[in-house]
Amino acid sequence: MTQKNRSTSLFVLTILFFLWGFLTCMNDILIPYLKEIFVLKYWQAMLIQFCFFGAYFIGSLTYFLISLKKGDPINQIGYKNGIIVGLAVSGLGCFMFYPAAEFELYGLFLSALFILGLGFTLLQIVANPYVSILGKPETASSRLNMSQAFNSLGTTIAPILGGYLIYEFFFIEGDEGDSTKIPYVIFGSIFVLLAVLFRFVKL
Repeated sequence: MTQKNRSTSLFVLTILFFLWGFLTCMNDILIPYLKEIFVLKYWQAMLIQFCFFGAYFIGSLTYFLISLKKGDPINQIGYKNGIIVGLAVSGLGCFMFYPAAEFELYGLFLSALFILGLGFTLLQIVANPYVSILGKPETASSRLNMSQAFNSLGTTIAPILGGYLIYEFFFIEGDEGDSTKIPYVIFGSIFVLLAVLFRFVKL
């Protein structure tokens, strides 16, 4: 792999770290937002975090069990295909927000968050080790630190930017449930575009 290819791959992966940091913190905005729309009790509203982070546990455990029986799936399908699958699953989770908001189904919101969490789980399983091998072994920790820094940047600005998008920019008086449609369709489209980019970029 040439230095140019390494730099391109690292750049795209850094975008991924930023996005899943951003969308993870978007859950903090969804809790009060959906609680108000569906008139939920506190425990019902906290199912948002339960479904999202529960997907991390179930996805990681499933990956571990498959690895024990059939070997590491990433070694079999490759980093590139692993990232493409993770992006596709994440995009599907984002696109599911549209019908969830359209039909005002809280269960569908939770399903969308669960699928989004599964996609992020796969991306993290693939991306973390992949970043570490994109260059010299002695600089692996610095590359991971840089990627994690952009992940933290996403979690930092998500409450401000995400809150503005949902509560102001896309907010429609009398039809509050629609505020999540466009933002998450945009996020889903970004994931699809990144998947297409990974498909054609030489990694």
